[in-house]
Amino acid sequence: MIRLICRCISPANRLAGLLAMLLIVYITGHILLEIVMRLFGTSTFVLDEFIGYAVASMTFLGLGYALERGSLVRVNVLLDRLPTKWHWLPDLISTLSALAAFSWLAWYWGLNVWRSYKRGTLSETLAETPLWIPEGMVLVGMLLLCLTLLSRALHLISERSLPPNTSVN
Repeated sequence: MIRLICRCISPANRLAGLLAMLLIVYITGHILLEIVMRLFGTSTFVLDEFIGYAVASMTFLGLGYALERGSLVRVNVLLDRLPTKWHWLPDLISTLSALAAFSWLAWYWGLNVWRSYKRGTLSETLAETPLWIPEGMVLVGMLLLCLTLLSRALHLISERSLPPNTSVN
């Protein structure tokens, strides 16, 4: 059952990673377009706003993907002093702590997204972007990270070993 949960979360993380990568392409394209347009004395007038939304979305959408692949920064000061068979325990504690923190953050962020949606809150810029859209992308990234952390915690509890792609040097 735990392996099934892990297998279901992995494709969602891959899709979120792909979206994060596409946002990098979008950011590059928008900046290049802005440079060319400014050479001709005009602008899109939304560069700062849209790039900000893209960076926030890209960051949070990529967190679950990075965690799953062992690409997040790890400080192994404690693990280096423990026997290998016990490495899973501090990892479980840190995973559960991160899950609690991000679950709390996602809950309150979700309330904020819902409030923005219900009120029809728009950005105070020329584009008048409905704020629930970029806020919602950040929420999706947080929820995927929470699911990935839950999957990791279940793996650590059931297997009593570190998941694959976890580097301990």
